[in-house]
Amino acid sequence: MIPARGGSKGVPRKNVRPLGGAPLIARTVAAARAARLVDAVYVSTDDPEIAAAARAAGAEVVDRPAEISGDQASSESALLHALDMIEAEGDPVDVLVFLQCTSPFTTAAEIDACADAIGKNGAACSFTASPNHGFLWGVDADGFAAGVNHDHTKPRKRRQDLPPQYLETGAVYAMNAVAFRAAGVRFCGPAALVSVDAAPVEIDTEDDFALAEAMLGLSAPKPASAVPSGFKALVMDFDGVFTDDRVLVDQDGKEAVFASRSDGMGLGRLRKFTEIRMLILSKEPNPVVSARGRKLAIEVRQGIDDKLPELDRWLAEHGISRAETMYMGNDVNDLDCMKAVGFAVAPADARPEAKAVARHVTQAEGGRGALRELCEAIIEAEAAAR
Repeated sequence: MIPARGGSKGVPRKNVRPLGGAPLIARTVAAARAARLVDAVYVSTDDPEIAAAARAAGAEVVDRPAEISGDQASSESALLHALDMIEAEGDPVDVLVFLQCTSPFTTAAEIDACADAIGKNGAACSFTASPNHGFLWGVDADGFAAGVNHDHTKPRKRRQDLPPQYLETGAVYAMNAVAFRAAGVRFCGPAALVSVDAAPVEIDTEDDFALAEAMLGLSAPKPASAVPSGFKALVMDFDGVFTDDRVLVDQDGKEAVFASRSDGMGLGRLRKFTEIRMLILSKEPNPVVSARGRKLAIEVRQGIDDKLPELDRWLAEHGISRAETMYMGNDVNDLDCMKAVGFAVAPADARPEAKAVARHVTQAEGGRGALRELCEAIIEAEAAAR
């Protein structure tokens, strides 16, 4: 559950403000959808624009009443209302995961870790926190500075000798739904602390937003050496993978696309040097897809709206498991397949939702060498494994 109301004073409209090409709400929805233990993703909002962005990212929406949407409304009130709405439809909730889209770098692994902690060793709730080794200070009754986690009147200890302490990140909380209903607060019983390496980044001001943008600019794509060996199938989307995601339309409505000869050479080399079976799996019904497949001698299945069942049919025909499959996709309609297979790949210019799910992101863009880069990395990995 992601509460996201429309009003925001520090950063106006922050929940739909783009960061790295996607609204904040979409980034959090993508992380939730990529989590292995999450069965359903909901956004609770009073705002039509946020609702539209949430649905576009793949979440369901709970309409939040005005009386729990103001500045003074608690997150807990939105969570309890959403539980009521969901369970009224006959969907019992065992574990409720509470995410805040003002924490833009939340990962699926963090979400899974919090969800997995519920029930273990009696934990009724869990939360993410990062180790903190700072010297904390407060003010005493006389108005003077006083050490909180250290005695400042004695010789100073080394930071590593301070008692272990953690800073709550504010990104992920998980609760046993029954315990949460009874207590009405997120810390509804014994709490499991899920330690995360990254320092918390929460967007509450324009400076916070600028910091997040700078951090995204400094992040580099995963290196080609991250591609493993031993896979039996490579399945590829078409638009945005074989092409640069543009379409050229003439006055008669005929469509053409831009593709890379280098990608074609890479796929040919992959066929020559490995035994990996390949498939183009596309929603696009245009004959250009099948034409490109014939040119490259790659099987094509196109005009497919729901890709995962078709992927499963193709894999069953060839005796290949999901775990033995790589999938390269670039957009939200690829997410189910990308999450299902053993290794998901996205081009550098893929949608943030796809890159959040991918285990490898190429340095090249779709239709501009991304496939060639992946093919060469696979060839290199297979050669090294021999």
